[in-house]
Amino acid sequence: MNVENHPVVSREEWLAARRQHLAHEKAFTRERDKLSAERRALPWVKIDKPYRFQGPHGELNLADLFGGRSQLIVYHFMFGPGWTEGCDGCSFLSDHIDGANQHLAHHDVAVVAVSRAPFTEFQAFKRRMGWAFDWVSSNGCDFNYDFGVSFKAEDTAGGKATYNYEKTDTTEGELPGLSVFYRNEAGDIFHTYSTYARGLDMLVGTYNYLDLTPKGRNEDEIMDWVRHHDKYDEAKPHSCCHS
Repeated sequence: MNVENHPVVSREEWLAARRQHLAHEKAFTRERDKLSAERRALPWVKIDKPYRFQGPHGELNLADLFGGRSQLIVYHFMFGPGWTEGCDGCSFLSDHIDGANQHLAHHDVAVVAVSRAPFTEFQAFKRRMGWAFDWVSSNGCDFNYDFGVSFKAEDTAGGKATYNYEKTDTTEGELPGLSVFYRNEAGDIFHTYSTYARGLDMLVGTYNYLDLTPKGRNEDEIMDWVRHHDKYDEAKPHSCCHS
């Protein structure tokens, strides 16, 4: 949209256009509600594999990540072994977690970030970003591979690697994603949902604000303007997230 040569009309004409758009917004809201209901109705997969994670007090299992709640959202944060900083896009999304967590924690939902780097390797970055949410390491177990966000070179070379439910030839060792789990009263854990790429948009409140403005997201490539929140006086980074 060209903001320099945008149509300018009377208030009456604006109201007519706005009412027409409101009808579209309401239709979209109804469709979104249907989509959310369809998502909740998806079949589940029981988790029988023992996954082990590292947290601030030692080893954890998947049940521990629930923190006494029945629902768990895992954000697959791109931070591979040997990295000194997290992905710009993952960091952008993660800037939105702590605010939501103040409410989710009181509504039977735990949110935990999981990365493949050893636990000690991302602690300095977490402190630098000022985040309080739980963030654990899956280093040494298959969790990231099983949920489609980490890739072995031999799988990519052999055409076996998949991302967002289709084959990928990505050269990235890590990509972003989100997975949801449910734990029943008997202690059984089920995988209910995973999403990747643009499916993560719904978690980025900043984008929802931008979508209301005349210039919108104002980006040539997805997140090409995004930086770590302490780097906005520096040069633009290379975007590490994918459409």
